[in-house]
Amino acid sequence: MQRINTPEILDSNSCPRDEVDTSLQDLCRINRWFGGVATTRSLIERVATAAGEKHFSLLEVAAGYGEVPREAGKQLLRKGIKLDITDLDRVPTHLQPSHRSLVGDALALPFRDNSFDIVSCSLFAHHLEPAQLARYGEEACRVARRAILINDLIRHPLHLALVYAGFPLMRSHISRVDGVASVRRAYEPGEIREILCSSACCQKIEISTHYLFRMGVIVWKA
Repeated sequence: MQRINTPEILDSNSCPRDEVDTSLQDLCRINRWFGGVATTRSLIERVATAAGEKHFSLLEVAAGYGEVPREAGKQLLRKGIKLDITDLDRVPTHLQPSHRSLVGDALALPFRDNSFDIVSCSLFAHHLEPAQLARYGEEACRVARRAILINDLIRHPLHLALVYAGFPLMRSHISRVDGVASVRRAYEPGEIREILCSSACCQKIEISTHYLFRMGVIVWKA
């Protein structure tokens, strides 16, 4: 299945606020039900095990409502792992006012080197072209002390068919259109590895596959 880069409606600055909210609520449900939260939780557990630590500061890039790391964080508390989360998004209306958050560019993160233990993103990598993804990897590695985490979709024909089958679960027209576009522009694990390993950020990279066509990527800092 060839990658096709189609812009997504939710990326537009002109989306009405109520439509943005409905679509982001759809994303929250999709992440809870179909592996998004579980993938991020698994990646953070892996970092905690490797680091031998239980408390991490985490920057969530392209955060939207920031639900994925927070839901994962609630589940990780049962294992004694605590997260201090900061959200960053390019679009102000995507951010939750009750969260610690700021507006910023993922390709030019507004933080000093080594500002967070972990820099994470969920359903963001497929929005970037290869050169942009390599640039994001470099920026995330600059800002992270321990590792960067990428939680994203895997491009596959069956995955595309499942998105169409899931249309009744989506309340927003935007979610349906963007869901199809997301799978078509998603990467395969080997493609992600090649892109990140071609950049200066790559020291050691681990890629795992998860429930319902999700991939988890850990890029370790030296």
